[in-house]
Amino acid sequence: MPTIASGFRLANNVKIPCIGLGTWQVPDDEKLIEHIHDAINIGYRHIDTAFIYGNEAGVGEAIRTCGVPREQIFVTTKLWNADRGYDAAMRAFDNALQKMDLSYLDMFLIHWPAAKGEPMTWQSINSGTWRALEDLYEQGVVRAIGVSNFLSHHLVPLLARARIAPMVNQIEFHPGYRQASTFDFCASRNIQVVAWSPLARGALVRNPVILEIAQNHGVSTGQVCLRWCLQHGAAAVVKSLSPERRRMNADLFSFSLTAEEMDRLD
Repeated sequence: MPTIASGFRLANNVKIPCIGLGTWQVPDDEKLIEHIHDAINIGYRHIDTAFIYGNEAGVGEAIRTCGVPREQIFVTTKLWNADRGYDAAMRAFDNALQKMDLSYLDMFLIHWPAAKGEPMTWQSINSGTWRALEDLYEQGVVRAIGVSNFLSHHLVPLLARARIAPMVNQIEFHPGYRQASTFDFCASRNIQVVAWSPLARGALVRNPVILEIAQNHGVSTGQVCLRWCLQHGAAAVVKSLSPERRRMNADLFSFSLTAEEMDRLD
C-alpha cells in the first residue's frame, strides 16, 4: 500500500481505502468543510460520517466542493438505532442521500445491533434492517453494505438469514482492545474489519510500550497504532482536527512493525 488511498478489496471487489477520515463530534459548519478539504488535499479518500453525528449535510457539501471527482471519494454513513426495521431503514437511507445531496453512497452500515430483550425479537429486527440494506445494494444506490459494533453472536443469526453477507464490520479495534474473537470471526467469513477509535481516544499516546516502539522507528504513537491496524489487515477511520496530525496519520508506509513488535502490541 503506497498511500492511504490504497486499500482492501471487499467481498464484492469494491476497494475501501485503508485509512479514512472520521467526523464524529465535528460540528456541521465551515470548519468541518475545511477539515475535510484539507484531508482530501493530503490524500484521504474515505470520509466517514453517521446520522447521529449530525453532520451528514456538511460532509456532503465538502465532498461536492473538494475539487476531486466524486467517484474517487469513498463515502460512508450509518443507520441510527431509531431507524431499525425495513421501512424505517429505507426512509433513513433516502434522507441521508438528500441531506448529503449525493446520488449514491459508497457504504451504508447498521450503526449498532439490536440486542435487548428476547433473542428472537432482536434477531428479527436486525434481519429486517439488513434486508433493507440488501435491497438498497441490489438497487445500485450503495456500493457496499455492512454493520458496525456487531459481535459474533450478533453476526451468526444475521448471516443465517442474509441473502448477502455484510462486507464490513466497523468495530473498536486498537492495541489494548483487540477483540480477537470478533476479528477472527470476520476474517474467517471475508468480512473486512474497519477500526474505529484506533488510537483509543488518545489513551494510548503515553503507553510506554507504544512510546518505545514509536521512538525506535522515529514516528508518533498514533502512527504505530494505525500501522498495527494495517498489518493486522484492518482498515481504520481516524479523526484529528489538527492538520499536522492528519498528515502524520497519513504517513504510514515509510516503516513497518516487526513480528516481535506486533506481538508486544497485541
